[in-house]
Amino acid sequence: MIEPKDEREDLTSTASIQRALENAVDKALERKRRLGQYAVVYRNGRTVRLGIDLPWDQGSSPGEGS
Repeated sequence: MIEPKDEREDLTSTASIQRALENAVDKALERKRRLGQYAVVYRNGRTVRLGIDLPWDQGSSPGEGS
């Protein structure tokens, strides 16, 4: 494994960027769920409307391999 030269390089790593994006999506979806709003996500090659035709607690979250 290659060690980053400094902390700034680590912050721009692909894994760090992926985690930041997943956290942002999780926060946005949680806020929509609490407000009673629906959200449209892309899952298994199809668009899915969460909160209307699929309950929030079913299936994997959008960040998990969809």
